Amino acid sequence: MSQATNTLVHPPVTAEAEFRAHVLEGLGSEPKRISSRYFYDAQGDLIFQRIMAAPEYYLTRAEEEILRDQTDAVLNALCGTTGSFDLVELGAGDGTKTKHLLRHALATGRTPVYRPIDISPHVLEQLGDSLRQEMPDMRFEPIVAEYFQALQQLSSTKGQPKAILFLGSNIGNLDRTRAITMLRGIVEHLASGDRLMIGFDLKKDPDTIRSAYNDAGGHTRDFNLNLLTRMNRELGCDADLSKFMHAPMYDPASGCAKSHLLSTCDQVLHIPGAEAPIALRKWEAIHTEISQKYDSHMIQDLAESAGLRITAKFTDSKGHFTDVVFAIQH
Repeated sequence: MSQATNTLVHPPVTAEAEFRAHVLEGLGSEPKRISSRYFYDAQGDLIFQRIMAAPEYYLTRAEEEILRDQTDAVLNALCGTTGSFDLVELGAGDGTKTKHLLRHALATGRTPVYRPIDISPHVLEQLGDSLRQEMPDMRFEPIVAEYFQALQQLSSTKGQPKAILFLGSNIGNLDRTRAITMLRGIVEHLASGDRLMIGFDLKKDPDTIRSAYNDAGGHTRDFNLNLLTRMNRELGCDADLSKFMHAPMYDPASGCAKSHLLSTCDQVLHIPGAEAPIALRKWEAIHTEISQKYDSHMIQDLAESAGLRITAKFTDSKGHFTDVVFAIQH
């Protein structure tokens, strides 16, 4: 079997130029916004590890319980008894939860090719190092890219069946319209024997959800403020972090949790190359993230709207989270 490698395929874009263009557009909009995708630089990755370890952040533990305790059933739903298959993961992170599937696949005589996709080369490099130590026989072919760019690359050559993972409630970072658009884009790259598994955070006690995004350790606050730190370091911005506060909220009617950075005073940000300084009013909000919570009706609606059908569902013991397996509609 091939040894695990740490060769990364990089996208042909300049990350700093893209980040600059996004920040200038977002802070020039009304209301102001910065996408949560820019949380994830090296420091952001470290802070997110702390978030996942925080006692209030139930999401990671709930999904790991599913993949740890129902591993065989999940793997069978993804690839059946197929010996060789591509395990493609969108937004792989550190791969901790996915390793349960990878270990079981190897233990049951399967020969998966693990193809994690992430926009953070730092995360994939760490993942490659850990896989070489833990599963040296695992074929590991990471791709640093946007999801659709990578899926296009993978589907351009006919190969073995694919099981695509979109874990961690990352689908919740998209509103309904964007989620359907994304899923339709994935469907374009699925063959009839392929499977897609998505992690959904479920609606629950609002206090449980609010605490997850306002942890006592302040890690989610630091995660949001790191956007400003990154702007200062990479774009030459002069944001004073002491003049901002993190403001999370949750609407149980819609199931939408949102995060904002609030300006606590009238202030002006300067970014070299910008046409003009960026003025912020006292208590003006910069939207940074949404985290949509789902129920079974909403998941079914997404599937039907995107051309997918549900083939299996797995839920943790507390009913906080579900991993749902989809196939394309016939």
